[in-house]
Amino acid sequence: MAAPLELYCWKGDWGLPSVDTDCLTVLAYAKFAGAPLKVHKITNPWRSPTGTLPSLKTTEESTGSLSKPSNIIIHLRKQKYNADYDLSAKEGADTLAFVSLLEEKLLPALNIPFPLNFLLPNRIHNQQLERLRLVRGDSTLEPGEQLEKELYHDALECMTLLSQRLGSHKFFFGDSPSSLDAYVFGHLAPLLKPPIRKVSVHSDGSDFDSEPHKRRKQILSVLFAMGSMLGYAILMGIVSIQHIRPQAALVGPRHIEEGGEEEEEEEK
Repeated sequence: MAAPLELYCWKGDWGLPSVDTDCLTVLAYAKFAGAPLKVHKITNPWRSPTGTLPSLKTTEESTGSLSKPSNIIIHLRKQKYNADYDLSAKEGADTLAFVSLLEEKLLPALNIPFPLNFLLPNRIHNQQLERLRLVRGDSTLEPGEQLEKELYHDALECMTLLSQRLGSHKFFFGDSPSSLDAYVFGHLAPLLKPPIRKVSVHSDGSDFDSEPHKRRKQILSVLFAMGSMLGYAILMGIVSIQHIRPQAALVGPRHIEEGGEEEEEEEK
């Protein structure tokens, strides 16, 4: 039996196998496709073969190690682990379109410092802010009220289109999950799971920075409501798959102190 591929990813929290969108996407796809992985959950990207996370260490010298989720998924497909095997040409094209939509409309909202900056490790937060600057084409971009409004508006537009496509179905295409389900799970899970801290209140009962916080609360309430619709369907799909293929389940992380050198390993 061939040795499993080795995947290095950010360690998890909040009941998730990882706190990083890209890592969650790869973990979900590997599970859906039944790819055997040896998972290293770490807190220091420099301990991975590529110095970034996620990072897949392959057994082929010509391929070496891969870092981007799209490249990792392509490699898994070449190894006959293809969650999109039954998709039609149109469904394949729809997948590409929706993945682009996620990256252009939803991902920037996830990258903005509010509300996740106090939850994510600094390395991930800084990486996300740089990605946001690239997407917006502004290297000096800093978070602000107007930017937040624009990003959350785009995110809601993306969620609406995804919700319409999913409808009442468990998965986006047919009765089994595809790469699109993996990408959507990777993007929505960090929104659905982390606790959100409460806004501080003055002694007279009014909120600090009342209007900005109210706007954020309104936007987040809609975002979380829509995220819950999509996320619930996808998470339920994951639960049902665990009963069928328990050896490929996404296992919740054991506690590892932040910044430590301890490494958690899993066979998937």
